Amino acid sequence: MKKIAFFGFTGELMCFAHALFNADEMISRGWDVKVIIEGQSTKLIPVLESDQNPFKAIWLKLKDAGVISVCRACANKMGTLNEAAELGLEIDADLLGHPSISKYIGNGYEIVTI
Repeated sequence: MKKIAFFGFTGELMCFAHALFNADEMISRGWDVKVIIEGQSTKLIPVLESDQNPFKAIWLKLKDAGVISVCRACANKMGTLNEAAELGLEIDADLLGHPSISKYIGNGYEIVTI
């Protein structure tokens, strides 16, 4: 089984949406997929939850599937850590407060950055 971990860094909704689209497609193929919200992308958390988000349905689908995690350090810096926790998103902080890419690689995931 393929294992893919998307790391979203840029904070651009249109870029991050492609991680969501591809994650959803890969999950439908039976792949093991993770979406990690990192860097400036952590500021998108309230945007993704907004009714104005054109990608809200796919966001909610993946959030409900439990495949999304959030960088603690970056969410804290961007002011979205509390909201991420309230939404029940996994908070990842294995590497000095950030997600560890090597942890994912060590667990067999291919890494895709956006």
